[in-house]
Amino acid sequence: MKTYTIKNAKKIRIIFYALLMITTFSCTDLKDQSFNAIIDSQFKATDEDLAALAGAAYVNWRIILLEWNGLYRANELSADAQVIPARPNGWVDGGVYRRLHEHKWTTDDDVVINTWNRTYTGITNCNRIIYQMESGIIPVSEEDKRTLIAEMKLLRASYYWVLCDFFGNVPIVDRFDVPEGFLPEQCTRKQVFEFIVDEIQQNIPKVSDENNQKTYGKFNKWAGFTLLAKMYLNAEVYTGEAMWEECLSACDSVINSAHFQLESNQKEVFITNNENSKEIIFALPFESKYVTSWNAFDIHMQTLQPENQATYKLEHPPWGGLCMTPQFISTFNENDARYENNFIKGQQYTASGDSLYCTLGSLIGEPLAYINEVPGIDKSEEIHGFRLGKFEIEMGATNRLSNDFPLFRYADILMMKAECLLRLGKADEAAKIVTKIRERNFKSNPEEATVTGSDLLQGSSYDYGLRNHITSTFEGGSDITYGRFLDELGWEFDQEGRRRTDMIRFGVFTKKSWLSHSPNGNYRALFPIPRAEIEKNPNLKQNQGY
Repeated sequence: MKTYTIKNAKKIRIIFYALLMITTFSCTDLKDQSFNAIIDSQFKATDEDLAALAGAAYVNWRIILLEWNGLYRANELSADAQVIPARPNGWVDGGVYRRLHEHKWTTDDDVVINTWNRTYTGITNCNRIIYQMESGIIPVSEEDKRTLIAEMKLLRASYYWVLCDFFGNVPIVDRFDVPEGFLPEQCTRKQVFEFIVDEIQQNIPKVSDENNQKTYGKFNKWAGFTLLAKMYLNAEVYTGEAMWEECLSACDSVINSAHFQLESNQKEVFITNNENSKEIIFALPFESKYVTSWNAFDIHMQTLQPENQATYKLEHPPWGGLCMTPQFISTFNENDARYENNFIKGQQYTASGDSLYCTLGSLIGEPLAYINEVPGIDKSEEIHGFRLGKFEIEMGATNRLSNDFPLFRYADILMMKAECLLRLGKADEAAKIVTKIRERNFKSNPEEATVTGSDLLQGSSYDYGLRNHITSTFEGGSDITYGRFLDELGWEFDQEGRRRTDMIRFGVFTKKSWLSHSPNGNYRALFPIPRAEIEKNPNLKQNQGY
């Protein structure tokens, strides 16, 4: 397939998404009559129009994941791989990042409110489109109606996956035409899980099985199977019942499609123009020229120091907060290409090769050289912490990157299959898959790519324990069941907004200490329902512990 074809299709889709973005609103605010009136009186459906209509619902995934204090920060800053310590230029922000690190978030914190509101907005958008299709407000052929409704139900299921993983016990709202004053009933986490799985199973056969420019960034059959695999992978957490065989079957459906393959270099999945990657199953398309929300995709601004503006000729100076936790970085083999390519470290330079120097804090005038040390959540200097560099930073970038975000990729399918095999007692088979993924990262040292089943049965190499300027303790990770596999997940998927979920599945999230974080209760595996939602809907009960 020609590159320009997919790229142009991506840009067209992004323009549609940008034009159709709507203001977010809370769960129980379920109707938007003005939007409905516009559709009813002005919309004449063509194939392009239907793609644009669907785009109004897809755009919420980017907002949920990447907008300020959203799902990405909640899943990463609460876990053991990333941290935003207090910096010479601020980054205290009322203590929100410290509360995430220390597992002391509240029902009024941004990440709680934003994840709830933004996700239910996505659900409402899906419900609206389904209603418009089913009611005939938008006249389309029966085939188009069947396919688009199924696609929207898969997308809606992915939003409920966020809620199931994040909050657990939430209302299921599956219709748009609700009565005035409607207050939804709360469901158990198991009920939400069952709803999601049923929706996926019912609608996978109805969507496209193609994998091309028309299905890029949309829920086709293979994105549906990947979502199903993720539900089964975490079924024991969500319901108390493991479903490894079911997860294995869903993974095999994607593998046997022969549509996807590993890139020879992992970095190709994360370059600026990554829409042609053979590894991407479902991406959030993005182009900074058309999506102008200030914090739309600004990881580079959050992580680089202001002086790095000269490194990449950025339009704006970065803000210098986000970095990697030193204990996580120390788990890497330095011969691993992921260690070399995915982190910004060492002496920093301008684009022309001149050395950069600190301009903030107590190290003004010293070389700006990122080191794998962070004094603690409460203090740091410009040099502290390796910075995030997995997503390519384009020369001359705005405050928004233009990389598509690969929410589902083929390496994830392979690793889910490997984890299922490992947990089903087939460690040697799992090791073959893990070795295959590692091989592209050890081309200069191929012998180091090989892992055995015995290796995967070992504990983690993560040196857990408090490690800051006040306290040091030593817990280690050797007691973590399948801890080596958790390490492999960390090395492959760091910076992709998922670390919290993996840690919970391996029983680590609420049990271990790192940097300035100590365990603060098993109930912290779920976030609280926002206080405002509890107050407005008497049908809702707060999650245990909050």
